Amino acid sequence: MPGLVTGELTGELVQGGRSNLTYIVGDGTRQWVVRRPPLGHVLATAHDMGREHRMLSALAGTAVPVPKVELLCQDDEVLGAPFYVMEYVPGAVYRSPEQSEALTEQQRQELSYQLMDVLADLHAIDPASVGLAEFGRPEGFLERQVRRWTKQLKASHSREVEGIDALSQQLAASVPSGGPVGIVHGDYRLDNVIVGDDQQIKAVLDWEMATIGDPLTDLGLLAVYWEGFSGLNNNPIAKGVGPEYGFPSAEQLFARYAERSPLDLSDLNWYLAFGYFKIAVILEGIHFRFIQNQTVGEGFEHVGGLVAPLVAQGLATLKEA
Repeated sequence: MPGLVTGELTGELVQGGRSNLTYIVGDGTRQWVVRRPPLGHVLATAHDMGREHRMLSALAGTAVPVPKVELLCQDDEVLGAPFYVMEYVPGAVYRSPEQSEALTEQQRQELSYQLMDVLADLHAIDPASVGLAEFGRPEGFLERQVRRWTKQLKASHSREVEGIDALSQQLAASVPSGGPVGIVHGDYRLDNVIVGDDQQIKAVLDWEMATIGDPLTDLGLLAVYWEGFSGLNNNPIAKGVGPEYGFPSAEQLFARYAERSPLDLSDLNWYLAFGYFKIAVILEGIHFRFIQNQTVGEGFEHVGGLVAPLVAQGLATLKEA
């Protein structure tokens, strides 16, 4: 980082991430964040540093708060993989019940609704207005998404998971038609935002799966993280959110989103079921890397046990659609 670094660099891994690796790097005066792909087994099209960098650059100055990006390096010889550097944004990331229980009931409600407001603001942005007109292919987006995540599942195959093939097939056979087009974050949830001391969202993080397509996929995925893990034991993925921790229900979040967005939510159950499928595939990929000893951090030994229950909920939700 020519001109930025004034002293010897030190760094530490940020715990809590389950996909791309994130490090806080400093020179004794300033701090930055470095993002790079995970070690070992990496699926095609996933963990694209250039894609994440471009999205952050495009959203600078919009209503969606994002960190300022400093540089992108796609030379594997520097760190062994492509990476990018962005500013360090101070604040809290709510990943655990211990963190969220420090919030008052009013703070939990206000933060939850603010999370939906930011998402609605993101979906209201015209991709072309921020230079992202060619960032994705919205035509046939949902069909491709189901195919893509089915392909990702096959690439991480190490065991049989009851019902997961049926969920994939049923999703493909019931894709909603004529969905809206907008910027899709791809992994939007409370622990992917930084919250300042004033309880305002200061930055939305983890844009590795961002694209242009049907924004309601963000809403379905968020709801699964919010309530879909409720009652599952040894869950290191989504803790400290949802009604069981004093936050509003997913239905209340949908109502808040509907106040800010004109999008039709009548097919929301399909998007919820797809959210269950997508998270199940992501966790199966993490499980695959864990059994190959290619993960960094703690809690991965429990991830594999979450996949089948999520698939079952996805099938049940799709049946209700």
